[in-house]
Amino acid sequence: MQRHHVHLSVDKATAIKVAERRGKPIILQIKAGEMFSAGYTFYLSDNGVWLTDHVPAIFFN
Repeated sequence: MQRHHVHLSVDKATAIKVAERRGKPIILQIKAGEMFSAGYTFYLSDNGVWLTDHVPAIFFN
């Protein structure tokens, strides 16, 4: 895998649309607000995709 960050979408519909470009989508719901409150860093890319370095398992919904 060539990705350097975890790519996050704001809503499920967007996540599915983006993921379908690579095959059958598998969507995971992440507690991003809790991650941010815990001090994890997020980046907003030029194309509006949210990125983070990694998502610890405790933040999977």
